Amino acid sequence: MSELHKFLFEGLPVRGVLVRLTDSWQEILRRRQAAGGYPVEVMHMLGEMTAAAALMQSTIKFNGALILQIFGDGPVKLAVAEVQPDLTLRATATVTGSITPGSSLSELVNVNNLGRCAITLDPKDKLPGQQPYQGVVPLFGDRHEKLENLGEVLERYMLQSEQLDTRMILASDGKVAAGLLIQRLPVKGQGNLQGQIDRDANEDQIGVNEDYQRIAMLAATLKREELLTLDAETILRRLFWEETVLRFEPATPSFACSCSRERVSSMLRSLGTDEIEGIIAERGKVGVGCEFCGAQYEFDPVDAAQIFTSPGSQLPPAPTVQ
Repeated sequence: MSELHKFLFEGLPVRGVLVRLTDSWQEILRRRQAAGGYPVEVMHMLGEMTAAAALMQSTIKFNGALILQIFGDGPVKLAVAEVQPDLTLRATATVTGSITPGSSLSELVNVNNLGRCAITLDPKDKLPGQQPYQGVVPLFGDRHEKLENLGEVLERYMLQSEQLDTRMILASDGKVAAGLLIQRLPVKGQGNLQGQIDRDANEDQIGVNEDYQRIAMLAATLKREELLTLDAETILRRLFWEETVLRFEPATPSFACSCSRERVSSMLRSLGTDEIEGIIAERGKVGVGCEFCGAQYEFDPVDAAQIFTSPGSQLPPAPTVQ
């Protein structure tokens, strides 16, 4: 079963999160099999993204979805991992070109250094006119060198967004997607990726807290094979056996998709009557598949007409999933 463990170091301004996605990650991959599955290189990247999104969602106080996206100019045009406040999650990637075996992160999404990483916080209960919060960072470093480690990309994002030192170790294979996050606690404020923090106070502590530096160095010794194969108890004991670690009750991430016939109807409505009627005239119906879970939604001419009919005069909807 998937697990997420949050912990603190007693007396130190440092927190940590360890996530191991097993059944939830395997369900994401299983649902993709009908479409041929992912190349192994894409699978590894998407698994790391999913683990990272779970880590980041667990550190914020926010009632909404955290959406991690990577997009660029390589054969992977877009990869998305989305995690809800209850740690239900989903992920998908769009592959439009051939993948060379052993391709690195830059070869997948950042061939000409145009790749970007975006993190969006989408509130569940939006106020009138409220827009999701989004931050974007490039997939290159200070000297425009291509970054090949997703954890390093997100560390830079957290430093820019929250002014907080962060160490993130990620790994993924066909059975497990896992990650370890170590972060210096904010001096003031919640540090919730929305700018509701004392940026100046936190910035003054960047790179100078010796306790964080020591813990981060210990975390960096964690090997990929250990992160993928060892249980949380063993990992924390091996890394931090000299520290007093205060652990919280573990949480259980799970797979869930938020797609629905109502959402698909709203999307089709936004295309307009002419577009939908043109599709029906050509194909006899409108079919939409969910990229995350594989659910198929079909609308015949009567269903499509109801999309553009006022709610009070609509007929009962057809079965949702074909």
